[in-house]
Amino acid sequence: MTIADSLATRLREAVAEDASELLELCADLVAAPSPQPNGNTTAPAEVIVDWLTRRGLTVETVKLRPEKPNILATCTGEAGPGPHLVFLGHLDTLPDGPDAAWSVPRYRMGRTDGVLTGLGIGNMKAAVASLTVAYAHLARLRGMWGGRLTLALVADEVVFGPDGAMHLLATRDDLVADAVLCGEGPGGMTLGLAEKGLLWLELTSTADAGQGMLATRGSTATARLARLLTEMDAWNEEQIEPPMAIRCVASEAGAHRLRLSVNAGQIAGGGIPSQIAEKVRATVDLRLPPGLTADSLEARVVEAAKRVGGITVRRLKGWNPNWTAPDAAIVRAVADAALVVRGSRPAPVVRLPGSDAARWRALGVPALCYGPQAELASGPDDYVLEADLQDSAAVYALAAASFLNGS
Repeated sequence: MTIADSLATRLREAVAEDASELLELCADLVAAPSPQPNGNTTAPAEVIVDWLTRRGLTVETVKLRPEKPNILATCTGEAGPGPHLVFLGHLDTLPDGPDAAWSVPRYRMGRTDGVLTGLGIGNMKAAVASLTVAYAHLARLRGMWGGRLTLALVADEVVFGPDGAMHLLATRDDLVADAVLCGEGPGGMTLGLAEKGLLWLELTSTADAGQGMLATRGSTATARLARLLTEMDAWNEEQIEPPMAIRCVASEAGAHRLRLSVNAGQIAGGGIPSQIAEKVRATVDLRLPPGLTADSLEARVVEAAKRVGGITVRRLKGWNPNWTAPDAAIVRAVADAALVVRGSRPAPVVRLPGSDAARWRALGVPALCYGPQAELASGPDDYVLEADLQDSAAVYALAAASFLNGS
């Protein structure tokens, strides 16, 4: 048996033996609230620091703001030089939502018939637990691999904020690694090679104020804005052909993953019902599959606004779709590890926008997303499958060992 085979065997055995420990860590993370928009990640950060410290592992806390700590842990392999891999996750969760939306406890992990529940367990405290456990096993066996492994758990991925990955990459050159394995699951244990882009636009419609009884068809600011939003709503049916470089995602992606989506999340304006509104404003969220760019789509909105008349368009934020090459070493490592653990390679797909993996791709670092989130998106009654939680820890450990050893 080769050293690589021996390491793989020992990692699989270790993950299997520590199944209950993984579940306990996941439960402790669920019980440590960190919902946005407040996004205080102190509680889950303390869980991770305590868990790693009790196992003799060094942990570093990096903060831009006191209530939003980021956790870093790094170990160096003792089998010689090699690449640097980052295990990436986030500690914040989506807002908890109204009580009526939940049928299970939010801050206590439920466990029924192989299903685990709790706020943020799918996005992404289950993956954080799996990444942390995989990191600890590899640190204990560092004599059998080379290179460097970093566990980076950040504070504000859910809101695309400045206090997490953005702050780390701005202040820590050592985190610009050779590859990133992010636990942000694309749903269904698929492999997120590509990611949609995002475009937020503010649409402002203006017209002369006056008595409501003097309004004529299409003359008011409200009617003009409604006309533009109706035209843009029809774009929700458009399917985009992916670029040739990632054409492999086309057959497995599903219609929703290659669809342009448009949503007017906010509309405001006007005074009283009897008056013509002088100004009406909407903010619109567009999600761009690979094959589109933020600039081209914004230009399309501007052109449509000109046809309607009386509407200005302002970009609030936006970035392009991004992806990692299907033949990148980290992609092969994760796919091969999943084959060993689960019996098949995961389908390559386009995931929703906003994962921190995109920040590393922007720096030219291959990054992909794989994790135990069962659905495409999470929310009330968030859940993961217990088998996916256990399998993810094994896949992370095996993929990292393979990548770091160059095998």
